[in-house]
Amino acid sequence: MNNAHEVEATQVAAYFNVDPEVGLSDTDVFKARSRYGRNELAPEEATPLWRLILKQFDDLLVKILLAAAVTDFVIALSDGEGVLGALVEPFVIALILVANATVGVVTERNAEKAIEELKAYEAESATVLRSGQLQLVPSGDLVPGDVVEVSVGNKVPADVRLCILLSNVMRVDQSILTGESHTVDKQVRPVLKEKPVYQDKTNMLFSGTLVTSGRARGIVVGTGASTAIGQIRDALALAGRGGNGDEENRTPLKQKLDEFGTLLSKVIAGICVLVWVINIRRFSDPALGGWLSGALYYLKTAVALAVAAIPEGLPAVVTTCLALGTRKMAKQNAIVRSLPSVETLGCTTVICSDKTGTLTTNMMSAVGCAVVQSAAAGGASLMEFEITGTTYSPEGMILGPSGAVLQRPADSPCLLHLAMAASLCNDSALVYRPDKGTYQRIGEATELALRVFAEKVGLPASVGDHHGPLYVSSNSAAAGLGAGRSREMHCNAHWAERFNRNATLEFTRDRKMMSVMAVGDARSVMWSKGAPESIIARCSSVLANNGEGVVPLTESARQQIMQAVQRYGRRALRTLALAYKPLPASSKALVAEDEADLVFLGLVTMHDPPRPECHKALQLCQQAGIRVVMVTGDNKATAEAVAREVGMLPRGADNEDALAGVSYTGTEFDALASSEARSTAAESLVVLARVEPLHKLRLVELLRAQGHVVAMTGDGVNDAPALARADIGVAMGSGTAVAKGAADMVLADDNFATIVSAVAEGRAIYNNTKQFIRYMISSNIGEVVAIFVAALLGVPEVLTPVQLLWVNLVTDGLPATALGFNRPDKDIMSRCPRRLDEPIVNGWLFVRYLVVGLYVGLATVAGFLWWYLMYGEGGGLTWSQLSSFQLCKEPAAQAAGYSCSVFENRHPRTIAMSVLVVVEMFNALNNLSEDASLLTIPPWDNRWLLGAIATSLALHGLILYAPPAALLFGVTGLSGAEWMAVLWLSAPVILVDELMKHLSRTVIRARQQRRQGGMQLTEVLVGDKAGGAHHSDGAHASGSGSSMMERIGLRAGVDKSH
Repeated sequence: MNNAHEVEATQVAAYFNVDPEVGLSDTDVFKARSRYGRNELAPEEATPLWRLILKQFDDLLVKILLAAAVTDFVIALSDGEGVLGALVEPFVIALILVANATVGVVTERNAEKAIEELKAYEAESATVLRSGQLQLVPSGDLVPGDVVEVSVGNKVPADVRLCILLSNVMRVDQSILTGESHTVDKQVRPVLKEKPVYQDKTNMLFSGTLVTSGRARGIVVGTGASTAIGQIRDALALAGRGGNGDEENRTPLKQKLDEFGTLLSKVIAGICVLVWVINIRRFSDPALGGWLSGALYYLKTAVALAVAAIPEGLPAVVTTCLALGTRKMAKQNAIVRSLPSVETLGCTTVICSDKTGTLTTNMMSAVGCAVVQSAAAGGASLMEFEITGTTYSPEGMILGPSGAVLQRPADSPCLLHLAMAASLCNDSALVYRPDKGTYQRIGEATELALRVFAEKVGLPASVGDHHGPLYVSSNSAAAGLGAGRSREMHCNAHWAERFNRNATLEFTRDRKMMSVMAVGDARSVMWSKGAPESIIARCSSVLANNGEGVVPLTESARQQIMQAVQRYGRRALRTLALAYKPLPASSKALVAEDEADLVFLGLVTMHDPPRPECHKALQLCQQAGIRVVMVTGDNKATAEAVAREVGMLPRGADNEDALAGVSYTGTEFDALASSEARSTAAESLVVLARVEPLHKLRLVELLRAQGHVVAMTGDGVNDAPALARADIGVAMGSGTAVAKGAADMVLADDNFATIVSAVAEGRAIYNNTKQFIRYMISSNIGEVVAIFVAALLGVPEVLTPVQLLWVNLVTDGLPATALGFNRPDKDIMSRCPRRLDEPIVNGWLFVRYLVVGLYVGLATVAGFLWWYLMYGEGGGLTWSQLSSFQLCKEPAAQAAGYSCSVFENRHPRTIAMSVLVVVEMFNALNNLSEDASLLTIPPWDNRWLLGAIATSLALHGLILYAPPAALLFGVTGLSGAEWMAVLWLSAPVILVDELMKHLSRTVIRARQQRRQGGMQLTEVLVGDKAGGAHHSDGAHASGSGSSMMERIGLRAGVDKSH
């Protein structure tokens, strides 16, 4: 029944044919279960392990490598090698692919746990009325039409339409659905509001929510997947599959790497075929043993080319670089669950942030109070006080109208009585846990704020006249006490000891107030708190703060007080009024009629304060070109007030005209005429309030459809579908397990500013990713050029496949990984996010790859040819002798002064391999920065890179000089002259790349700036009071600004902005 909230409870009972006084019979239950099924969330079908494994191999580069491995094995067998010998190279390739696939399978298995964690919110049992008898049954046995009873502490077992309240008040914590910590008052009347959200459906109880006060009965209207939490589960499952049944949600980095891999695969396939085809005329060369043997020989060359061109180590290096980023983030309280999410944050353009607990502290705090200073001449002269401190710690001060600190606030008559009312008319508890450094909170957020307010007011000096261990004669609980004791609720304990609560009138929706009777000091007093209009209507007098005592409350005074209430309401402050009334000493109980002729004490204003660091973090997001949208279940006025306070909205934006197009409720957003109108609204949206889970999901999808990279923060079950659907889901550490399971990253400190650190880290990771891709691809291009040129020239094989694998995986892999430690550029958070369609390798970068790769390949071949043609202790051959090596006959060779065995000598391939290794070590130094010269960034700027280069060279030396390894790789030790030749051929790559960098700085960048209209980026720091300092000259950050930049991992000590 989808409209149960709109109709009377009797109509709901009639729909299910149930008597609320009797319940369903066993026969009715059986029929309903056959129709609706069990009240359970069916387990999501997990992806089979075999399918996950196959998925990891569904990549064009991987398929080419597999084909190369199989082909190499067949050729080796056809050449007469044994099975074990033929398996060496295919085994190495297979080992690499299996390692990569293992990482992918583990990652995807972890992602499927979020949906299962939703089952933790299902109630285990339920009290149900069947056949006139109350009975306890497993919650899974409930069916629509069952009459259930719930009371304080119960978890609601299904979606229930209330039919009768069995207590004065019924409150439910719906935070798992709405994300808001305030409990919701429940009632029985139909809800006639058009398109109500969960918070508006006050006659409904939702499965998994918690009853915090009262007792009631209702009719089950939704079970299992038909409940609100079941719909969230379905949305979460759909979002996890990318929004439809089969499309996979890919991160921007994965998209670009996939595109690059596809392009590379096509190029590799084309080159391999080309090499094989251009050598067709040589297939019938007698030296190769016939046409078939010749075809296989050149096929082996093509396989070597494929192995050379594919950067086998790239997936491992990308994974390692991302893992290094996660370690850095963990130190800054951001725990990464999905490796690519770190990089995704780097190109985020919109952050959709929850309000409560993310932008705010989720600690309701009293921020001010107002009392009647004088009631002379029938009016009311209000005195307003400001209250500092925004946490549950009783640390703060009361400031007078002039801003001066009140040294003894409790000596003020009205403040003293306000504190007593706040402490005694209160059902909450706040206990400090010294072992954890936190407060254990029980009860309503507003009552907790009143408890802390009472502590800040403190105790009057006269308390010292009373006897008892808790009496202290100081202006606050903190004064004169040790640091540990200052965090305890001393003042509340004092009033609790001094007055006994003998009776309570609970809060009801009709009265909108709560009263208690406290007896102590030989008197009986009723203390009341509630909505200002309800309290003031019941007051006949007022306590004046200037010593006049209790005086009559005139109509003029009432109006002045209500004007103050309206003024606070426009600032989105929650306002409570407090009052008291002396009772006869014989009073034993309270009735509603006692709530008359009250003495008005004053008003207390409170709100959930923004996190102090949010304003600066939002400024830095703005400078980085990132838009922040507040998405909250709270009401619109409160959300707008917080947005103004943190700087998302201008301070003066408090009227409908100023907020038009930037602030909506979920219902208003849905009511926009068309999808085009909603899409337009999403472009300018700043605040979206009173939302349900589907509103968040739709917003994410709208923004993604517009080409934005969306980050969504949240902490509740209600946030999970949007977290899963967003490009990057960011859950709060204090949030639900479901939210954490659906998210890509968890903020351990619940701090919005930590996201800024993640953005900076993500951008740095992408830059470093480009650097090591550039490094690896230029090296692989060099290998392709070497094999291609050798095939064209008709000389012996320059490098074998196993040598190429060693270079690609071990020798190249370590420096490539170390490039992940490159320091981020100092202006990294002053740049706009990169476009989604920006290729990871653009045209100019590809030209640079080709130029550097061409040099690497030619230098490798040159080393090979040098040994045969020019080295005095080498082959001593002529070009014609070398190029006709297949026709070599031993008698003719000896007559010419050489032996055919020279073509099997391991020195030339060793020199070629050494040139390839050393030139790539020099090339690694080139990649300390994309454009900055090595003259401005010395090699020791990245000491990890120097260590990796040293390790790679040591490993290369190991396989040259360790006999077993040398035999396996077909290499040998080199002489001093041979090593000098290696250095001479390798070092010039630095000069080649320096020339390319110079062209980038002077020609390419100037051309890009002209295309962008000459836009100049400036570094903006947010540490000073003005919110930022602009440096267009590249000056180093200093002062508080630099500390903020250092906090997010940026170092201004090295200029990389060339």
